[in-house]
Amino acid sequence: MDHHRPHPSAVFEGYYSKFSLPSGANLALVICKIKGAQSRPNMVSFTYVPSDGKGTYQKEIWADSLQMASEGRGKGFILNVPNLGFAKWDADGKSTEYDLKCEHFTLKATARNPTPWSDTADTPESLLVNLPLPLHWHVQSLESDVSFEMDIPSVNLPPEDRSGKAKVHDEKNWANSFPSAHMWLQARDHESGRGFCCAGGQILGMEAFLLGYRSKDLNVDFRPPFAVRVAGLSPFLTYSTDWESRTFQLSVQSFRQKIEVKASAPKGTFFSLSSPFPEGHRENYLGQSFQATIEIRVFESGWFSPWKLVREDKFENASLEFGGGYYPPAGSAQRFQ
Repeated sequence: MDHHRPHPSAVFEGYYSKFSLPSGANLALVICKIKGAQSRPNMVSFTYVPSDGKGTYQKEIWADSLQMASEGRGKGFILNVPNLGFAKWDADGKSTEYDLKCEHFTLKATARNPTPWSDTADTPESLLVNLPLPLHWHVQSLESDVSFEMDIPSVNLPPEDRSGKAKVHDEKNWANSFPSAHMWLQARDHESGRGFCCAGGQILGMEAFLLGYRSKDLNVDFRPPFAVRVAGLSPFLTYSTDWESRTFQLSVQSFRQKIEVKASAPKGTFFSLSSPFPEGHRENYLGQSFQATIEIRVFESGWFSPWKLVREDKFENASLEFGGGYYPPAGSAQRFQ
């Protein structure tokens, strides 16, 4: 929970919640603050994506103020946006409350029963989270149960997306600078508890990734020093990105485990989001789709034996994001394609 709380020394902090709604639609809510920015320092981004990926609704609000403060005793805190509402995490990290209302949309939700990153590490970075890196990524909950009410006056929402039960993925970034190029992937099968989450890209003149595959009987994590590449070279990590074909491939291994990842999403399903930089939020700096297919293969090996395939998995309606240098439309008037 300490990782999820506000970090006063960071230049920017961004909280991301992805709601998986009853109709199969998704809602992406981003609350982000850039300290000292001259232009658009405070953002609340609300993006509703129907189950077929078509007819996306998005509203980005540039708030005059966004207050991040401790809330009561313990580790609780609140993100308060005057004249709009708040998101609030309780003292023990077991529940989150969202209460946002304006002329464009209304969202009231309470999330409980969070699923932490793993039993052995409370954050994807593990011990790396304690280093003074320029960028940090934390997953507070891979999946939480949500009771919600929602309205978007300009959208004819399915009845089941107006109120009911849902799931939410909850994470944050805090940093001194946003990466020059990055990828983000997220998938979850709510019935089986299987899932995959990955973030990485260019940082400190190198390329690094954090990732985890989850199932009831197999949990795989990779992070530096294995999931890192310097000057395009690494004995453990290879990856490729291709915005034109909307595909991403990655392979990373340690001495005993290896994972291969293939991800793609159809053209026409991506929406854009603004990203934080020291001078302010830059519009259209990443493209994200909730219609991705992610294929996973996990291998294991003895010290001197060949790789043995131990798991093949596939996720549909997953998340795939290209950002910065991996997203050629970044910063342009061209939105999503």
